[in-house]
Amino acid sequence: MNPDMLPFDEALSTLLAKARPIREMEMVDTLVAHGRVLAADVRSPIAVPALDTSMMDGYAVRTCDVPAAGTRLPISQRIPAGSVGTTLQPGTVARIFTGAPLPPGADAVVMQELCEHAGDEVVINHAPRAGEAMRAAGSEIAGGDVVLPAATRMRAQEIGLAASVGIAQLAVIRRMRVALFSTGDELVMPGESLPPGGVYNSNRFQLRVLLEQLGCAVTDFGIVPDQLEATRAVLRAAAEGHDLILTSGGVSVGEEDHVKPAVQAEGSLDLWKIAMKPGKPLAYGHVGAAAFIGLPGNPVSSFVTFLLMVRPFILATQGAASVIPKALTLRADFDWPRPDRRREFLRARINESGAVEIHGNQGAAALSSIVWAEGLADIPAETPIRKGEMIRFLPYGQLLC
Repeated sequence: MNPDMLPFDEALSTLLAKARPIREMEMVDTLVAHGRVLAADVRSPIAVPALDTSMMDGYAVRTCDVPAAGTRLPISQRIPAGSVGTTLQPGTVARIFTGAPLPPGADAVVMQELCEHAGDEVVINHAPRAGEAMRAAGSEIAGGDVVLPAATRMRAQEIGLAASVGIAQLAVIRRMRVALFSTGDELVMPGESLPPGGVYNSNRFQLRVLLEQLGCAVTDFGIVPDQLEATRAVLRAAAEGHDLILTSGGVSVGEEDHVKPAVQAEGSLDLWKIAMKPGKPLAYGHVGAAAFIGLPGNPVSSFVTFLLMVRPFILATQGAASVIPKALTLRADFDWPRPDRRREFLRARINESGAVEIHGNQGAAALSSIVWAEGLADIPAETPIRKGEMIRFLPYGQLLC
């Protein structure tokens, strides 16, 4: 490996160590908390279930009244979900439905398939045990329990849980404020005529969506010309009121790559060459109080470095408890006989046999490959892979949620 390049794990650890967690919080409606990070523990104000509850349609009984299968008892009441019955009198049963609370005195439910309805009576063809086919009050959640700890990142399931215990608002870390711009005189916006040598600006679109999926508030500064003074001016403006400046393009060392000298002039910069493919050039530094990350201009490189480097940095800045994606260990359904000196992240997916297959075009500009893929095959540096060997696979489900 080139000694000028940082190993991937070392670069990521260094980047995460530089993240400055946001401390400010705000209250938001639970319904719109998707992607936000909790600033405080969420405690349940109620027990779940609040009362002993039937797990199925059947008959609520006192087990002492059903000593053996074949017992016949009168039906004294009917309790649908949403209703509360009266005390169950000895020697009677209550017709009950899934989710309904058991009447006081009942200590079990017999499913209707084990019973024979006979007018106002029922024959119980099963001798139940106390607690059978019911959920005891507080058996899932006790009142006052922490149901969601601080630093939890809210997904649909966490939002559902908060709503299920009656939480209408949540204390969350304020949105991370991100300034976004692209550099390159060749860039053209979709909808405009494409001149000779022009390239439509896909990075602006995919990076903005990725940021917004992470709950960031994005200020889009558009396309910046390949001019040093123009880049410096935008950096100064972007540093005002933002936690992060994120750019694509211009972080290499070409004559038209002005981001590096512009950041050095306006702030401080560590330009990392990371031993990863795609995505070797990654710039990190500060402009004013804002962190700066510069991504490569090639759209696949930009996408992959965002998922593997920027996403964990943003989550760490938001105070999330979990920032590193979890990999699967799966069988390779491909040969990779000529590995790179850098750690490689190949566009890949799981085939019908449960093995990992890779896209035929692993070029850094082949955006169609990341659409085809379901994740990234993680190939160690200088490590040839033979079909049938076990490899690490990072599914998009871990990288895009």
